[in-house]
Amino acid sequence: MTRAARAAGASPILRTGRIVATYGRHATVEDDSGARVRCHPRGKRLDAVVGDWVDWSAAGDEGVIERVHERRCVLFRQDAERTKTLAANIDQVLVLLAAEPVFSEAQLARALIAARAAGVPALIALNKRDVQPAFDAAWARLAPYRAMGEVVLPLQLRDAHDDTGLSALLTRLHDCATLVMGPSGTGKSTLINRLVPEAQVQTQTISHALGTGRHTTTRSTWYWLDGDRRSALIDSPGFHEFGLHHLEPEQLAALMPDLQPFLGQCRFHNCTHRQEPGCAVRAAVAPDGRITPGRWQLYVTLYEELRAARRF
Repeated sequence: MTRAARAAGASPILRTGRIVATYGRHATVEDDSGARVRCHPRGKRLDAVVGDWVDWSAAGDEGVIERVHERRCVLFRQDAERTKTLAANIDQVLVLLAAEPVFSEAQLARALIAARAAGVPALIALNKRDVQPAFDAAWARLAPYRAMGEVVLPLQLRDAHDDTGLSALLTRLHDCATLVMGPSGTGKSTLINRLVPEAQVQTQTISHALGTGRHTTTRSTWYWLDGDRRSALIDSPGFHEFGLHHLEPEQLAALMPDLQPFLGQCRFHNCTHRQEPGCAVRAAVAPDGRITPGRWQLYVTLYEELRAARRF
């Protein structure tokens, strides 16, 4: 649109596209043909995230985001200081862990709870099957998750000739837009490089001194897995903490699949499942039971955290 036309009050010609990357106040938008253009928002802030559908207008070689469509779903984390939106309009979440660095069960649980709160299915993959005995120890720690029905897949991404686990994962990724998230150093960039070689995602080795991985991704990016653009991976930055402050404490038990079956069976209708008598959740806690002591303690810790957050 010319300056004269805009000055005369003519409406811009709008096009629809999906945001496939964000960086600062700018975004990359992809149209139906697969063409991508750099865009910036009409206002001062970019309220759109990867996966958002937007209306945009051309402005020279770039574009202007005029409107963000209503979201089907949105996944984010929130702590006391800020809210971080990860992606919108996705079909599932892949939480990628590794034998090394040792994963935090609290981080894993938080990620799965956030996905359920957003109405997004999740699956877990454990990478570095060749790192022993660390892998077997990590696999054993995931036993409660397998018992509660979570999908847990083994991977060995560094071995290009071992694709058994990768083939099983690809079956789960078919026809889905999947957000890959997890701590740094687990192999997210390696996974992208294996499945999308042209992405040329930088990989880094683990910092053994810190016991954690160096951050390799600073923004979420959408990668197509096929020429038909039906299956996609969204790479997201690694995280050390995963805040759930956007949730109410009373929501928590229903978002944990091992606790959820016992809800509504307690003596008191407003039972918090921490110390009340006649609690069906606490009665189900046993080392070999539906709810392990560690999972119940994790629930109590998260409940107290969310309750404390409501006081401020």
